[in-house]
Amino acid sequence: MQNDTSRSRRNTAPARHRRPINTRGRILRATATAVAGLALAGVALTTITGDDQDATPNDAVNVDLQAQAEARAKAEAAAEAEAAARTAAAARADRSARKSASSSPSPIASASPSASASPTAQPSASTTPKVTAKPTTTASTPTWVIPMADATITSCYGPRGGMLHAGIDFALPAGTPVRAAFGGTVTKAGDAGDGYGISVVIDHGTGYLTHYAHLSTAKVSIGDPVDAGDTIGLEGSTGDSTGPHLHFEVHQGQLWNQIDPAPFLRERGVDVAC
Repeated sequence: MQNDTSRSRRNTAPARHRRPINTRGRILRATATAVAGLALAGVALTTITGDDQDATPNDAVNVDLQAQAEARAKAEAAAEAEAAARTAAAARADRSARKSASSSPSPIASASPSASASPTAQPSASTTPKVTAKPTTTASTPTWVIPMADATITSCYGPRGGMLHAGIDFALPAGTPVRAAFGGTVTKAGDAGDGYGISVVIDHGTGYLTHYAHLSTAKVSIGDPVDAGDTIGLEGSTGDSTGPHLHFEVHQGQLWNQIDPAPFLRERGVDVAC
């Protein structure tokens, strides 16, 4: 009897204990599954909703970017076309200029064939500009000067007192410098006792001589070279003279062949009142 009772208890207890465990587990599993399903559904719904909300702005941005890209491409294409047109126009103008330059005759080549054959050839005489000769300036060409500037003329060349006065008399205070009328070589300097007192004669080497008489002193000696305007002596009254003055003569060809100094000096740019 005890054995039967014991078996009966063992068989009954496990049966009562397994039913609650199995039922509770099924409920928990079902609940977890349901919760998980709801969570997944929420995630899916959120994803779908988010995708639907983001679709419209993204598409608008993409369309705007594409339009901007197309506009930039068109602008770049237009700029490239304009640059190509300018380059082509410049090239045409350059070709036209070169063609015009090559077609124009060269004055040197047409005038002198040898000049076109050699780039270093000198232009011929026909192509060299002609320069009209100009008178040499007074700085390089010796000129005649008046022996005593600003002097009073007291007597001209011509008859005087029944004799020929063979020169021009210039009067200034005694001691005034007397200057060479032109360059040359001194051939006389001093008093030769011929009535001219202390005098100087200059041979100009052109077929003419000049004579300066009645000096108080001579400042040159025979053989000295002189230039126009050089001081050759000082005014005085030596020899046959009645007062301080310079007696000036021009001799042509040889000494004592006196000619009128006034027209002679005027031809050489020196005007005297005679």
